[in-house]
Amino acid sequence: MGRHTAYTPELADEICERLSAGEPLAVICRDEHMPARATVYLWSDADPAFAGRIARAREDGHDAIADGCFAIVDEAPPTTATGGTDSGYVAWQKNRVWTRLQLLAKWNPKKYGDKQSHEITGANGGPLQVLDPSRLSDAAIAEIVSASKPDKP
Repeated sequence: MGRHTAYTPELADEICERLSAGEPLAVICRDEHMPARATVYLWSDADPAFAGRIARAREDGHDAIADGCFAIVDEAPPTTATGGTDSGYVAWQKNRVWTRLQLLAKWNPKKYGDKQSHEITGANGGPLQVLDPSRLSDAAIAEIVSASKPDKP
């Protein structure tokens, strides 16, 4: 029996619910009763409302994945037979969190990325005033040049 290719509200609801929980679409679409990933993309292209639901569900899913990172980190590692910490387990958990954070930074760089942006504004938060050098007098240009030179000791 082939996969579902017909859109149904029930399938759409389940896809969005599972995406909201942080489950990747590729994993969802591996289930026998689910359509192929390409079919979900076709549904999104054909129905802007469904595309919006998918986008919102993915955003919620990103938050769920981030929350899951706390659960991983907060879990106490098992102890070894000698009472020490299992360092292999700690490394594995660290890798799990790192992988999730890297994916979040790629999927949603504005929210989870490291890149910072800076906004420069003019007086009172307004736009910057740009000077047209061709409209400056020779005296104004000389003043700007002398102000930009370092003072001599």
